[in-house]
Amino acid sequence: MYPIRAVVPCRACLSGEDLDWLGGGRSVSLALGLMTTVEVRPGAPSDDGAEEGWQREVWEFLRARLAGLAPRPPAVTVRSRAPSASGLSSSTARIVALFRAFADAALPDPGRRLSDATITQWAYEFEFAVFNGGGMDHLAVVEGGALLLDGREQGLPDVRDRLEFPERWRVVVVDSGTRKDTGHHIRDVRAQLASGDPALAAYRSAADEASGRVWEALRGRDLAALGAAMSDAHAAMRDHQGMSTPLLEELRAVALRSAGLPLKLSGAGGGGALVGVCPVDEVAGTVERLARALEVSHPGARVVPTAAAPGTRRGPVPVAGGQMKGS
Repeated sequence: MYPIRAVVPCRACLSGEDLDWLGGGRSVSLALGLMTTVEVRPGAPSDDGAEEGWQREVWEFLRARLAGLAPRPPAVTVRSRAPSASGLSSSTARIVALFRAFADAALPDPGRRLSDATITQWAYEFEFAVFNGGGMDHLAVVEGGALLLDGREQGLPDVRDRLEFPERWRVVVVDSGTRKDTGHHIRDVRAQLASGDPALAAYRSAADEASGRVWEALRGRDLAALGAAMSDAHAAMRDHQGMSTPLLEELRAVALRSAGLPLKLSGAGGGGALVGVCPVDEVAGTVERLARALEVSHPGARVVPTAAAPGTRRGPVPVAGGQMKGS
């Protein structure tokens, strides 16, 4: 039997970290073409060591819901272009790809193929049980493009609107080389929520307002306005919730000084990657200038240019209010 492959993008958060699960606020995600590929070889049992981690746990999750699955998962190969623990949802991309590849291997009949909505929901439930976080990442990598999300305290956020990212723009990722601690961050923010911390309320208000301006800049194809709104979204993260670090602020200063590129931290938890947007005809020069500057000042950082990605969904994207956005 031929190998079964699932290819899933990662995502950048352009504004509104945590608002997908805090509720009462908007966030903006963008699927990125730093792909994670999972290849399943049906009929070939995995090595004992390969059963550790996500693939064994995802397989057990599916076994509880799909009849007839073998006790052990099939052999799996995983490749990813996204830096890990960087705030670009590389772990969610891997989990979604495992769900899709395993489900397609278990249900080879196209008429029985699990829907995108089911894959998204199950991947969210699986990851929520571990991290107790939100569903922005799962929607972002399945739906693709840019999403405007309305947060919910429980369950997946609502997709309020969807846009294709302009073809004439590119995303520049600056990986700081420092890892995030998302689990610790989520516990702290949930404690803030329970105690009614005014700092959290101030962040939610500022981040929601920035998300609205990020979305309007995307709709209007206004790159200068997008950079300004993303910078304000970063400032809200840093000033109200302490999500940034001195190293990340140094990287932002170098990018602005050397390449004129405003950068925003993607994802909560401290550390990780920053993202910026520039015209496609300027991306090579921007990356070269920034990489040259960082080689001197911060040799542990890495500059990665990429493009927006369409996601894995087949067919139109459901949008809150009953509309459908074609993908």
